[in-house]
Amino acid sequence: MTLEDALEHLHALVEPGRADGMKTYHKQTRDVLGISNPALNDLAKTWRQTLSVETRVALAQALWETDIFEARIVASKLLTQARLRPDEGAWALICSWVADFDSWAIADHACMAGQRRLIADPSRLDAVESWTTSEHMWTRRAALVITLPWTKQNNPKPAELEARDRILGWAAEYVSDEEWFIQKAVAWWLRDLSKHDEPRVRAFLENHGEKMKPFARKEASKHLG
Repeated sequence: MTLEDALEHLHALVEPGRADGMKTYHKQTRDVLGISNPALNDLAKTWRQTLSVETRVALAQALWETDIFEARIVASKLLTQARLRPDEGAWALICSWVADFDSWAIADHACMAGQRRLIADPSRLDAVESWTTSEHMWTRRAALVITLPWTKQNNPKPAELEARDRILGWAAEYVSDEEWFIQKAVAWWLRDLSKHDEPRVRAFLENHGEKMKPFARKEASKHLG
């Protein structure tokens, strides 16, 4: 499938009058076509089922480079799959996108694709750790969003606990960060973790909670008794 073919499919899904509301809600300066997320999900599912991994990676890269809002979203969805072999090209492409992040919707969809690649190969956490000291706020935030799977294990193995503690260490370095999106990401990680590992969240808040913004502490504590 060529980029032109893919863009033709996208334009066929445009809902008249939807683009302006989406552009305002997502605070976009790039082109927004006006396509619903369910429609993008269906399109990406079809492409995942019919295109080879190599073709999907190439198409995802081309769609991302258009800088169209929905094109970047569907590029991420093309690579959001647990079993993807080989996946080195997909992982490298996702990493290359991080420096372009400038809004939560695009960043979160790309990170959801990256989450599957991290679970497939946890050694990639070494690369993610380098993001935590970036001057680019969205890169720092991505380090926590892309590692959210480590908040969800009910019976984590020793290696998973080690990774969980490692990522909590990154979050501890973020608590003094004034950026709203960074505070929100820390709170998000802790809130999700509290459903599965309340003691670690309580310990984190006891040690670092005073440095967090009040809204972030409240969000992190949402599911604590």
